Amino acid sequence: MKILFIVQGEGRGHLTQAISMERLLTANGHTVVEVLVGKSASKRLPGFFSRSIKAPIRQFISPNFLPTPSNKQAKLTRSFFYNLLKLPEYAESMKFINRRIKESQADLVLNFYELVTGLTYFFYRPSVPQICIGHQYLFLHKDFYLPTIRKAELFFLNLFSRITAIGATKKLALSFRSMDNDEKHNIIVVPPLLRQDLFELEASDGDYIHGYMVNSGFAENVAEWHKKRPDIPLRFFWDRWEEEPVKKIDETLSFYQLDDVVFLRQMAGCKAYASTAGFESVCEAMYLGKPILMVPAHIEQECNAYDAMQNGAGIADTNFDLGRLLEFTAQYRPNQQFRYWVRSASYAILNEVENFGSTTAEEHMYMVEEFI
Repeated sequence: MKILFIVQGEGRGHLTQAISMERLLTANGHTVVEVLVGKSASKRLPGFFSRSIKAPIRQFISPNFLPTPSNKQAKLTRSFFYNLLKLPEYAESMKFINRRIKESQADLVLNFYELVTGLTYFFYRPSVPQICIGHQYLFLHKDFYLPTIRKAELFFLNLFSRITAIGATKKLALSFRSMDNDEKHNIIVVPPLLRQDLFELEASDGDYIHGYMVNSGFAENVAEWHKKRPDIPLRFFWDRWEEEPVKKIDETLSFYQLDDVVFLRQMAGCKAYASTAGFESVCEAMYLGKPILMVPAHIEQECNAYDAMQNGAGIADTNFDLGRLLEFTAQYRPNQQFRYWVRSASYAILNEVENFGSTTAEEHMYMVEEFI
């Protein structure tokens, strides 16, 4: 098959999923003809993605989360209405995606949680089948439970997810654990799609705490804690591209620009991991047997953190209180079942992609009407 990727560029999770999927597909005789990546003024495409993806990469303007003035938490409701006002600007992106679907002659579109893809299928109704991939689709599953936190923001999160999947023949919901499929909503539960590089690493217990923050404003919390405990080495990754590749604050605190090879190696050798609760990196830490502190930056990551805690990954907090992480580390026990679940991902996901089925224009119209 010839397959077109469309990827949300926010954070690193969807990007690394696309890298893993390209390797899986090409190893099984398929061709990724092109990778379209959503971009915004506040985010930059990481160098590791450009180096790892073999197919041609094109970018388009896409919606994104708006952080608070302190560049920490993002407000989903505010972001939703902000991006709603910018819909005219995204119209060009829809035209671009529709044109690339046609000109690439793709047999299948794989959508890594990009909103503009769903809007393209809503307004243009391409005849090429689409499969959506993302952990967020698990929140739409009939058997998935979430606590009643901030109902308005949770509503907008699920609405966002539904819009991304307009016109999709199925939604592959990446999950920490096995669950029955939700056939009514075309949700197929599959293991996390992690990079092959992870499986080649050997985990060891170092003396430092490894971390990643999707919004660099959290660096202040890390630096504040570091003043109290300068004896604990800290190695954190952030998104301040204007800084040097490694910003060394002192002998035991350093901030790194995001490089996925370095990121995984640092994770394999750390004592514990602290992050803003992105699904992908939490899965990587779980696989390597690292205790985790999760500090959600928005409602989606709050859901990730809740789900991860139910599966024994770690603890959650509103700030990078690394003291709590060190306390938790003493009692942490890795989830061995999770490792077996992850190892089955290649077969499960490849099987769903290769058996994507086909949809007619009439069926696309039905799916659009069902969404409405």
